[in-house]
Parts: sequence; structure tokens; C-alpha cells
Amino acid sequence: VGQSEIAVRSMVDFFMVLLIAGAGDELQGIKRGVVELADALVINKADGANVEPARKAQKYYQQALELLTSATEGWDPPVLLSSAIENAGIEEAWTTIERFSEQMKGSGQFERRRHEQARDWLHSMVHERVLQKFYEHPDIVSSLPEIERQVTEGSTPVTAAAWELIDKYFSAD
Repeated sequence: VGQSEIAVRSMVDFFMVLLIAGAGDELQGIKRGVVELADALVINKADGANVEPARKAQKYYQQALELLTSATEGWDPPVLLSSAIENAGIEEAWTTIERFSEQMKGSGQFERRRHEQARDWLHSMVHERVLQKFYEHPDIVSSLPEIERQVTEGSTPVTAAAWELIDKYFSAD
């Protein structure tokens, strides 16, 4: 799973993954990781000639989810079908979100998740600001191109280069 999916998961109350059937790569590569983060899966375009492939995909994902640990304790992510063209499954998806919200608020998990999100956001902001200050520092700005060249040429190990930059930053001023 890419960092962006994990970041999104940490910022939302409910993580729904929209899928389409017949893409030929069910539960492979990155999709598997995203499925593990989901509070619900919705297979869209379950209409016309795609109804049967959508139902097969639904069963496939239901079986796969039985083998995975839910991202939300006490919640089993459903696999729903929908069709925007036929306006089908949308109400069921919304009902699932409402049921999830009620269950999480009732168990206290909703509030705990919000506290974790605030803590994670704090750390993220600190991390971004520290990196920004580091890379804007005059000693780093002047040294970085040469150190990068040494690393890419293989004359300086990455670890040694990193420590050199960090030492420059903290010994400056």
C-alpha cells in the first residue's frame, strides 16, 4: 500500500474502496493492501453484462476478507454492489456508513480514532516542518549537491552522507 492510502485512512472516519469487476487483477499488488484498510468495499458498475462478473467479484472479495484482519476492531467490512446508472446499491452503501458510525460511536472507537488522528496529524506537521527547516538551512543547501553527487557515484555510503548532513545541521550556528 502506498503512503497516500495509509495517510487517507488515518484522516477519515470511514474508508470505502470502490472497485469494478473484471479488471483482471482482483486482490493483487496494491489492491490487496487497500482492501485490508477498507471498512467497506463497493463494486460499482454492477449492471448490464457486468452483473454476473460483479457478483463473482463480490464473492471473491468476501472470501478474501474472511482471511484478513479488519482495519477496524469489531467491524466486518461488507462487500456491496452498486450501479450509478441504475441508481442501485447507493442507499445500502449509505446505510452501511450510518451503521458503522453508530457502532463505532457506541463502542467508543469513533472518539479513540479521532484522538489518534489528531495525534498523527500533530506528528505529521512536526515532521514536515522539521524537514522544511532542515532543507532550507544554508549549510545544507550549500552541501547537499556535492554530497548527493558522492552518494550517486558511490564514493560515499548513504548512511555516512546522511550523518554528515545531520551533523552539519546540528553543529551550525
